Amino acid sequence: MPIRPFLNGNNSIRKTVRILGVAFEQVCIGLRTGDCDDDVKQAIAGKIIDLSKSGERNPDLLCERARLRILRVDGVEQAACTVDSRTRCRLQA
Repeated sequence: MPIRPFLNGNNSIRKTVRILGVAFEQVCIGLRTGDCDDDVKQAIAGKIIDLSKSGERNPDLLCERARLRILRVDGVEQAACTVDSRTRCRLQA
C-alpha cells in the first residue's frame, strides 16, 4: 500500500513523496504488517511524516526511527501487532 493516501493532500514534492513511500514500505515489511487494518498503516505513515518534518530525507533512517518509535513503549520493546480473532492485526499502544 502506498503512503500517498495518508499524506492528506501534502504531496507537493514528488521526490519527497517517493522517499516517504520507500520508508513506509520498509517499515511495513519490517513489522510484517501484511493485511493490517488501515489504522495501523495510518499510524506508521504518521510516524514517518512527523520524522520527515525535521528535514530527514534518508529513507533508511526514517524507517529505522519510525520502527523504533512504534516498537518502544515506556522504554520497553513491544511486538508491533497482535492478531485478533478475525486474523487482522492491530497496532499496540
